[in-house]
Amino acid sequence: MKRRDFLPLLGAVALIPMCPLSIARAQSASAEAPAGGPQPAALVDLDALRPRIATLLEEARRLDTLETVIATCNGETLGERAYGNSSLTGSTNIKSASKCVVSALVGIAIDKGLLDGVDQKIETVLRAEFPANPDPRLSQVTIGHLLSMRAGLDRMSGPNYGRWVASRNWTRFALAADFVGEPGGDMLYSTASTHLLSVILTKVSGKPTLSLAREWLGPLEGFRIGSWHRDPQGYYLGGNQMAMTPRSLHAFGELYRRGGVTGDGTRLISENWIRESWMRRTNSVFSGDGYGYAWFLKEMGGEQVNYAWGYGGQMLYITPSLGLTVAMTSNESAPSARTGYRDELHRLMTRIIETVAT
Repeated sequence: MKRRDFLPLLGAVALIPMCPLSIARAQSASAEAPAGGPQPAALVDLDALRPRIATLLEEARRLDTLETVIATCNGETLGERAYGNSSLTGSTNIKSASKCVVSALVGIAIDKGLLDGVDQKIETVLRAEFPANPDPRLSQVTIGHLLSMRAGLDRMSGPNYGRWVASRNWTRFALAADFVGEPGGDMLYSTASTHLLSVILTKVSGKPTLSLAREWLGPLEGFRIGSWHRDPQGYYLGGNQMAMTPRSLHAFGELYRRGGVTGDGTRLISENWIRESWMRRTNSVFSGDGYGYAWFLKEMGGEQVNYAWGYGGQMLYITPSLGLTVAMTSNESAPSARTGYRDELHRLMTRIIETVAT
């Protein structure tokens, strides 16, 4: 198995912002803009933006492992590019970017009453999977702790990932890990945390997590999950090994950018859940970036950006203040953090933000 990479505080998302161009025209036509929905495309000077974005994407060819980029503003295409033999519609392993999909499903499950909320103790669902004579702190771990990587349990990412997925029961192995922190303490990034959420979702719904994703997120045009690995007990691996096309990843980002509604206005995720997911809960010890409920939080180009990050450079950036959604996919087998490649992708996103904001 490959080493796992380590996968943003924002105010209300009640109104979807527009690209900051043609302000006078925008103000004069604001009465026609639907509150809570995409702004009319006519208010955005796409003709001026697109050539500049195209130049940025052409320059990005120097990034050897970059495969695709899709950039939109308020749902309108700014630019898109597939490099080499890659395709915008070809399936790719989005790695830990899939943690944000699991987070979305948890939010929907809470809204549906299948889960009580983020303060619900995981033992209410997973008690049968606890080890004999468990550490008393295991009873303090909540769903919110798992979402924000603050369970306190030893990490099942990095050096421990291989032996975890080689075990016969991933759920019990993760729950039997030593406590190296306190529940609700500092971030301990672990794919086991989101996998436990996948197990919880299956147990409370009686349906596999993939079925839930297809049922609950299925109305989202362009969204589709292909293959997805399972553990020895048949639970889908929450937070890794999920196949999705770049267009599907981008469609998922657009759902969040629009505040949880589809393009035709169908609500799939509550606006409150998105707000909560983009609230800083802790900070990454690796990058210093903030972390919410499976989303990283970072300022880029003077704007707040919420982003998903998967090993190799599978990225989904959302800049609500500018209406930007940008998906990037990369060679899944090449590391992105220690090589500086992830920072190169951040710089590309920063240049896109600066181009749109000026």
